[in-house]
Amino acid sequence: MVRRRLVIHGRVQGVFFRDTLRAFAERSGVAGWARNTPEGTVEAVLEGDDDAVARLIEFARKGPEGARVEYVGEGAEEPQGLSGFSIR
Repeated sequence: MVRRRLVIHGRVQGVFFRDTLRAFAERSGVAGWARNTPEGTVEAVLEGDDDAVARLIEFARKGPEGARVEYVGEGAEEPQGLSGFSIR
C-alpha cells in the first residue's frame, strides 16, 4: 500500500481531468480524491497497490483528451486507509 500526492500543472481544469482520473482509479482499485485548486492546477491523492498507483501517475502525466499537462509534482505520504475516490 502506497500513498502519493500529485499536483498537476498545465491545461488541466475544464477538460474532465478529475472525473477521468476518478473513473480510472475506481477501475484500478485505487482510493483517494482529486480537486481543482485556485492556482489552476489539479491536486490528487492516490492510495493503493504500488503498481496501480504507478499506472494512475502515468495517466496523470498525459491526462485526458483536451488536457495539456506541463508538469506533475509528486510526493510520498504515509497511507491513511482511504476507501473510494471522490472529487472535491
